[in-house]
Amino acid sequence: MRARPLGRTSVRVSTLGFGAAPIGNLHSPIDDGRAQATLEAAWDAGVRYYDTAPHYGLGLSERRLGEALAHRPRTEFTVSTKVGRLLEPHPAPTGSDLAAGGFAVPDTLIRCPDYSRDGVLRSLEASLDRLRLDHVDIVYVHDPDDHLDATLGHALPALTTLRDQGVIGAVGVGMNTVAPLLRIVEEAEVDAVMVAGRWTLLDRTARPLLDACAGREVAVVAAAPFNSGLLSRTYPTSDATFDYGPAPEPALRRARLLAEVSARHGTALPHAALRFPLRDPGVACVVAGFRTPEEVVSAARWTATDLTAEAWRDLDTAAGSGTAEWA
Repeated sequence: MRARPLGRTSVRVSTLGFGAAPIGNLHSPIDDGRAQATLEAAWDAGVRYYDTAPHYGLGLSERRLGEALAHRPRTEFTVSTKVGRLLEPHPAPTGSDLAAGGFAVPDTLIRCPDYSRDGVLRSLEASLDRLRLDHVDIVYVHDPDDHLDATLGHALPALTTLRDQGVIGAVGVGMNTVAPLLRIVEEAEVDAVMVAGRWTLLDRTARPLLDACAGREVAVVAAAPFNSGLLSRTYPTSDATFDYGPAPEPALRRARLLAEVSARHGTALPHAALRFPLRDPGVACVVAGFRTPEEVVSAARWTATDLTAEAWRDLDTAAGSGTAEWA
C-alpha cells in the first residue's frame, strides 16, 4: 500500500489508516481474538498507519493495538494517539461505560478533560505505557471544542516542544467540527488536522478547512469516511446511523441516491466513500474503523482502486453541494 508524507514532516502514513475505536468495543464488545485478527488482517493488507486514543474503550484500544504491534519492527509502522482526556479512577462506577462514553467496557475509569501542559504530558506517558512504545509518531489534541483557548495556549505549545525535541514526529488536532479546526490552523503551528465525517462523499463541509490547510502546508487526515455507518453499506437501510445517531431522512435519501449512482457505474457505495477523500491532494490518508478482518480486506481493496472520471462526475452531481442540509 502506498505511503504518503504527512505534510511537511518526515512522518509517513499509509493511504488507508486503521481507526482503532471499534477494537475498543465501540457500541458493542468484540473479544481479544477478533480484535487481534482484525489488526493482523490490516497488517497483511499493507496498512501501516494506526490511530487510537485513550478515549477509545478507556484505554482498551491502546492496549490491544500495543499487543498487536509489539512484534513488528518499529520503523515499519506509524501510530497516532490523542491527548485532552486523562483517564482517572471512577469515584462511582455503574458497571458499564456504554451509556456515558459509548464503549462496552467496565467504567472503572472516567475521562477528565485536561488540556494543560501537565495534562498533555501525563496523558502521553500513560498512552505510551498502554501501547508498549517508547514514542508515537503523531499526537492529536482530541475534540477540544469547549477548550480552544487552553488548546492554543497550553496543549499545542507543549506538543510543539515535544516535536522540536524529537520526542514525537508531528502535532495535530482531531475534531468533527470545522470552524474550530479553521481557527486552530489559522492561529497555531500544527502539522496535521484529523477531520472526522466532514470531508466525505456525502458531507463536504470541510472544503474551507482543506483550502486553509493547503495554504499553510498542513496535512489533512480524513477520518470517518462512512459517516459512522451510513455510507458503509451497498444500499443504506432505514436503521442506518449518521454521526453516531439515527440517520436523518434527508441524509438517508441522499446516501441512497449515491448508492444507486455507484451501482450504475459497477461499484459499491463504500468503495466510493473510501476513495472520495483521497481525490484532494491535501489529504494524506483516509482513516476508517474496522471490527472484522473482512472489513479490512474490502477496504484495502477499495482504497487501492479508483473510480472512473465518469463515475465521479455523476457522484458529484448526486451529492449536490455536500452541505449539511440535514443538520
